[in-house]
Amino acid sequence: MTHLGIVAHSVEGAALCFREFAQQGFRALGPHDHPDVTLDCIPLARSMPGWEAGTPEGTASVREILTESVRRTERAGADFFVCPDNTAHLAFELPGDELPLPGLHIAQVVAERAAADGRKRVGVLGTRFTMDGHVYPEALAAQGLEAAVPGAVDREAVDRIIFEELVNGVFTDASREEYVRIIGRLAADGCDAVALVCTEIPLLITPEVSPLPTLDSTRLLARAAFEVCVGRRPLPTWRGGTPH
Repeated sequence: MTHLGIVAHSVEGAALCFREFAQQGFRALGPHDHPDVTLDCIPLARSMPGWEAGTPEGTASVREILTESVRRTERAGADFFVCPDNTAHLAFELPGDELPLPGLHIAQVVAERAAADGRKRVGVLGTRFTMDGHVYPEALAAQGLEAAVPGAVDREAVDRIIFEELVNGVFTDASREEYVRIIGRLAADGCDAVALVCTEIPLLITPEVSPLPTLDSTRLLARAAFEVCVGRRPLPTWRGGTPH
């Protein structure tokens, strides 16, 4: 089995990914067993100034931070990495030196599952950077699917709840109701699934409460990583930049 490196960007999403990866092992390999895994976390506070700058230079500074985290998992013995943070992939896709390890691209994993499920138009819920960015429209289009995002006011609400609450481990009924309302609007707009592409959102929105079938980016990534580790999926080759 290969050794997984988890590159954290926000704590709650990374913790959920780590837990789901280990639980895949418990179910498939036996009690207490899972492939080797190393989790590295450079505090999100180090990256937020780069994101808030809203410039290519700011995003490039985030890429440097994330690259150091990948490098640390490599030194710990990891064979490949995942980053359970969708916004981070905006930085990973910037031109630059190859990353120290190959990685699974979270948006590709989600888009592959959406296509396998027969989806056609997928609503995208994440940070404002992700909802306004190119990563998911391109990943879904590569699978012949259409991406849709909430309207401007709803995007602001989704983003505010993420940064004021979810990444800090705060999950309220009021915010859950707000997300359910927004997902309902995506359903009315013709979406046949919703991609939860802030990795904390699945902690707030479960399939039982969602008006649309959910694509849980956190758990899908963890399961894909487990499949790599046990040889059911090939070792990834992507090392940053635009995935092919």
